Amino acid sequence: MKSTLLASPVAAALLTACGSITGPVIADDRPHDFGMHVERLLHAQSAKLFGFEKPLRESAPATRGTYRTLGQSTSDQILLAHGLKAEYLTRDAADLTDMMAFYPILHPTHLMTCVEGNRAEIAPGKFNPSVQRINLTTGQVETLLRGMSGCDGIRVTPWGTLLVTEERSDGSAYEIIDPLNVTNQTVINRDAGTLTDPAHIAKRTALPVMAWEGLMVLPNGVIIAGDELRPGTATANANGGAIFKFIPQTPRTDTAHITHLADSPLVAGNVYTMQVSCVHDKVQSGQGCEVGNAAWLPVDAAMARASADAKGATGYYRPEDLHQDLLYNDPTKPNAVRFCWTNTGNENAGNYAEVICGIDSEPLTADASKRSVVVNRFIEGDSDFNSFDNLDFQPGSGNLYVVEDHPNGDIFACLPDGADRDIKTDGCVRMLSVKDSSAEPTGFIFSSDGTTAYVSIQHSDDTTMPTVDDYGTDDIIKITGFKGVKKP
Repeated sequence: MKSTLLASPVAAALLTACGSITGPVIADDRPHDFGMHVERLLHAQSAKLFGFEKPLRESAPATRGTYRTLGQSTSDQILLAHGLKAEYLTRDAADLTDMMAFYPILHPTHLMTCVEGNRAEIAPGKFNPSVQRINLTTGQVETLLRGMSGCDGIRVTPWGTLLVTEERSDGSAYEIIDPLNVTNQTVINRDAGTLTDPAHIAKRTALPVMAWEGLMVLPNGVIIAGDELRPGTATANANGGAIFKFIPQTPRTDTAHITHLADSPLVAGNVYTMQVSCVHDKVQSGQGCEVGNAAWLPVDAAMARASADAKGATGYYRPEDLHQDLLYNDPTKPNAVRFCWTNTGNENAGNYAEVICGIDSEPLTADASKRSVVVNRFIEGDSDFNSFDNLDFQPGSGNLYVVEDHPNGDIFACLPDGADRDIKTDGCVRMLSVKDSSAEPTGFIFSSDGTTAYVSIQHSDDTTMPTVDDYGTDDIIKITGFKGVKKP
């Protein structure tokens, strides 16, 4: 029988490096660590597996005091894997710039960004920047929308609008049409959803109220997203954040962009929460059942968190970013989609974070009696790779890049699962490390061809930096040099 190990990219590298998988790996009787050999092979085969020459062995050393200055180069800001190059897209992005999206989807001209600052009046009659656009050619930064609280999740919809969301316990979602021509508008009242330009911006009350961050938007209008909530936040032993699905009342079948906000599928629909069962033929959920087969249960959108808890939804430790795996394909289930998200955990407690992936075989349906989702762990953290926050799939390779949520944070590149026995990544290497101990990487995103990436160096100490638009600033770095890597 042919060993499935041989189909793994790492196993193939082992054969190349060692000659035979069945023969001795070393020629003497000294104690040998096979796992270390695999790690070395990941580094040795990096150009083939990840598209860059040499991964980083260590994180950047910690810094003290105010580090960010006007005269810095990108090499002062980050350590980068050998073979990659970095340059500033801008140093004028608003402080706490987080997740980003390209606009338009085809032939993008701008990065659309969420600014995670609290709602505040930063000058008389002027609120904090919440959504910005950055010209990909010139680096010019413009503010679209002000007055949100904790803007974090951001996606361009298949129907041409921009969906932006708030990472707060009472967080809402807003949809913006024609975002290249919307400038300096304001959320007047978050509770009422009143805006200065209701013709171009609308609060989407059909979507769940929760602490938004990661989300995926399907062409039919279905949205799957997580609630960034730590277990035990409200009361002792309370569940962590649940995963939610929105199904529009009128799913889209048209592929054209809409011309009025009223035509969006997000106007009306129903919200469901995911409940994972540990038993195949009946419901057995609760603590200890974070992976398994799952169903979608109906909840009240306006009270999504409390409603999910009452229904017995599965909770996780701060679900943060969530993306669709666009390379996933199951010929036996043509409608199935795969989505992966980070659970940040708490590294100080030895809860080192994880990436979990779900496969929803029927994304346009939600039958509480039908367990249509299979959920499993894909990456488990460790003492060096932990506190996962953002993530992005690299187009072409399917490699998953995972971003740490702490000072001096790193970005790791992780292989897809090969044909070996397990269902986890075949291995991860460090691609980037932030030098500034007051900052962390976030918002990492690949261009559509997978050769260029952008990252925000978030919330650095701005003591020596001038304000822009009456607000502090962050750096957005453009990374090039990723070579083409085909999916195994």
